[in-house]
Amino acid sequence: MHETIIAAAGLAAHVGIVIAVGLRVIWVRRPPGSAFAWLMLVASVPLLGLLLYLLFGERPIGRKRLARAHAFYLSFPAVAMPLWKLDEADLTALPPAQRGLAALAERAAGLPVLKGSTLALHGGAETILRAIIGDLDAAHESIDMAFYIWNAGGTADDVATALERAAARGVRCRVLLDALGSKAFLKTTWPARLRAAGIRLEVALDFGLLGLVFQRADLRLHRKIVVVDERVAYTGSMNLVDPRYFKQDAGVGEWVDAMARIEGPAVAALRAVFLFDWNLQTGEPFVASSEAAFTARRAVGGEALVQVVPSGPGVDTSANLRILVDAVATAGRRIELTTPYFVPDPALVLALQNAALRGVKVTIILPAVNDSKLVTYASRDFFDGLLAAGAHILQFEGGLLHTKSVTVDDSFALFGTVNLDMRSLHLNFELMLAVYDRAFSVTLRELQRTYARQSKPLDAAAWHARPARQRLLEGAASLVAPML
Repeated sequence: MHETIIAAAGLAAHVGIVIAVGLRVIWVRRPPGSAFAWLMLVASVPLLGLLLYLLFGERPIGRKRLARAHAFYLSFPAVAMPLWKLDEADLTALPPAQRGLAALAERAAGLPVLKGSTLALHGGAETILRAIIGDLDAAHESIDMAFYIWNAGGTADDVATALERAAARGVRCRVLLDALGSKAFLKTTWPARLRAAGIRLEVALDFGLLGLVFQRADLRLHRKIVVVDERVAYTGSMNLVDPRYFKQDAGVGEWVDAMARIEGPAVAALRAVFLFDWNLQTGEPFVASSEAAFTARRAVGGEALVQVVPSGPGVDTSANLRILVDAVATAGRRIELTTPYFVPDPALVLALQNAALRGVKVTIILPAVNDSKLVTYASRDFFDGLLAAGAHILQFEGGLLHTKSVTVDDSFALFGTVNLDMRSLHLNFELMLAVYDRAFSVTLRELQRTYARQSKPLDAAAWHARPARQRLLEGAASLVAPML
């Protein structure tokens, strides 16, 4: 009798959990693939599935942070946009397809295309870190930095000492680090040392066990931003790490990255993104640029049209996906892209297949060895359809290729922190540059070509002949792809 009652209660609880999560998934309008994956998990292991959904199923950032985000968005146009209007680009000079893409990006992410910037592309960790150090040593007024990962060791420590030198000169220094990505660094002596030097160091999206009830644990600040004197900025794929001292036991080789150094009006947009992240953590309001910084940025006289595209909670949850799909659709001759994590939304896969089928040369460069087995197998499940459509897949053998880049017809580029996986496309705080400039696009494509020369093409016939066991692993991994 007791066993029957217990069994009935267990079944009722099981059904109740599935119904509750199902109604919640319907209410928040999750993508069908993601919704189905969560329902399958909850139906299979209800208690564990419910716990995982509560921790990772949605995008809450906490009530206080959400209120700050809304307040920032309300105040931002009145403070920043009047000056930005002076640098807003005339989109009629762009080809019709790019004009539409620019309008889409502005509607989705909130920032316009700004004219008059210059961009220099830096590849290789030592080159990037030394360039940043040079600008930090030249700083007179302010340094703002936000990174997902800061890892102690090597030239990354030289960046820290450059910050100390700047603070000693009276430069206002602010550093924002993601709580999870920089967890190891935050346990070293460096944070105390930097704070003792007068540098403000804040931890973004920190959480405790009780906090997990109100915010998602794996929703991360994945941006990489450096802004010096409100006149020079960096962004791209590289964390503040020296690859010689980072994840050496992962078996994937050194991480390979690129960053863009920017001068001109686009710096103001990158600064605004940093100030949003800083406000989210500290509650400090957005402050407009000084007149001197504004004048100095405009004096650069560059030719590039640049649109800064932030994403994350508070903006269109599909902003990155919309922009990527639309960019692929504009291609007439060539698309080349690099990403370390390739677990894309079905809409992006279909767009890439369509481009290849209409005669566009589609080249996808991925690491031959990844630091995530699950991502590796989930990624490979997409290869058959892409190869069948005529896309070229290259496997980079020079380390973990971490650069996130897209070039289209040598006239347009997307570059920044966005991986082609569900986490970057829909979840994290990310950052892309949409660059409507032939010179930068050609330079970026040349960098992509250097990656291609260190890569091995995936042979379609050999790929189709792979063992059934591997196919099963790929198919199984793809079932959880919407949750990755």
